[in-house]
Amino acid sequence: MIIQSPGDVAFCIGNLTVYCYGIILAFAVFCGVCLSEILAKKYSDIPQNFFIDNSPIVIITGIVGARLYYCLVNYPYYMHNPLEIFDIRQGGLSIHGMIIAGIFTVYFIAKKNHINFLKLLDVLACSVIFAQSVGRWGNFFNSEAFGYPTGGNWGVYIPVSQRPVEFLNYELFHPAFLYESFLDLVVFMVLVFILKKTRERAGCTFFWYLILYSLVRIFVEYFRIDSVLNIGGFPIAQVVSVLIIIAGIIGLRAVNCNVNE
Repeated sequence: MIIQSPGDVAFCIGNLTVYCYGIILAFAVFCGVCLSEILAKKYSDIPQNFFIDNSPIVIITGIVGARLYYCLVNYPYYMHNPLEIFDIRQGGLSIHGMIIAGIFTVYFIAKKNHINFLKLLDVLACSVIFAQSVGRWGNFFNSEAFGYPTGGNWGVYIPVSQRPVEFLNYELFHPAFLYESFLDLVVFMVLVFILKKTRERAGCTFFWYLILYSLVRIFVEYFRIDSVLNIGGFPIAQVVSVLIIIAGIIGLRAVNCNVNE
């Protein structure tokens, strides 16, 4: 099976160009917010419309954090092209940056509204991983986040302009974005099960999210060839994922999580 992006431009209105990447991200965010409300109503005592009311600040800080993190790990390029830091129309957002910024933002929101911080994170863990699954398709339209050449008659077709120099003679590559999208969906289903089983043990679902998503990312990174920063020969995404897994394990022990209870 061969898949090919129809292009990164959705449509134009006069001089305004609307990109598929932006539409996909907007839809992913919409799904995440709606799902948060549904899960909160079913599995927690969080007030109705809480996520809808607070979503603007979380979305804004999440995007800023995702962009700053991406620019930080790509600092040699953005050091010489600082104005491009503000151009996210064609990609350039890091999920790890979004997670970090999101956690801090949710902490202050929880403190201000006198709501259990970990309960908020439990619900958000489920909705965020689902939004990630949807959002990965933005990479498809941008012909990015792909892996090594498949060497067969299947894969995602990458235009010459998007191929790394060393792979110019190859046309089909591993659709790493698709692998992650599918695995994120699996993690989502697992997390909803955990949320249902441990609704009285705040933090369980969130810490499992940290562990499971990080395992997904470590796996997918073995296929991807677009890492711009390596530490000890490993992509920074894998290094950070290992650290997050450790944090998740420590968190599970701290909240004494037991899914079988």
